[in-house]
Amino acid sequence: MNKVIGLIAGSLRTESFSKKIAQALLTLAPEGFVFKIISLDDLPIYNQDFDDHGHVPESYVKFREDVRALDGVIFITPEYNRSVPGVLKNAIDIGSRPYGKSVWGGKPAAIFSNSPGNLSAFGANHHLRQSLVFLNMPVMQQPEVYIAHVTEMFDENGKLKEGKSKDFLKNAVDAYTEWCNLLKK
Repeated sequence: MNKVIGLIAGSLRTESFSKKIAQALLTLAPEGFVFKIISLDDLPIYNQDFDDHGHVPESYVKFREDVRALDGVIFITPEYNRSVPGVLKNAIDIGSRPYGKSVWGGKPAAIFSNSPGNLSAFGANHHLRQSLVFLNMPVMQQPEVYIAHVTEMFDENGKLKEGKSKDFLKNAVDAYTEWCNLLKK
């Protein structure tokens, strides 16, 4: 039976590089794995009143069910102000609530951070790691996936170019899935 890995891009922008990376990763899933994009586009800001008073938005219910069914998660994130974008933190909060019913626990995770500049979203990558530790998600340590100059990875049609970048992503995916197999036997 195939392991299902969720790809969560921490951006809402239509032309988001994180979304483009997620699309590219769909084609790199090795045998025994299926990659599935989990969208954050329709998630309202988390409000505990929704859970406390039985008015949970349908988008929360679907998101929680989708994540609960996963065997692992690859987070693909840009950096906003040296941290993760609010939309990604919001999704993490939605999945971690109500208290005691987190959908994240025990799922092997990887973080692929990206930036048009040199720093490759280092701050976002490490802030996200802090949250994932609290959520009891083991995070792949090596290889670390920091993608600098992400604007150069894609052609004019938004497709991942052949070459070093594609090879790097494939190696990272292979390392993650091998590690995932060790954890989820």
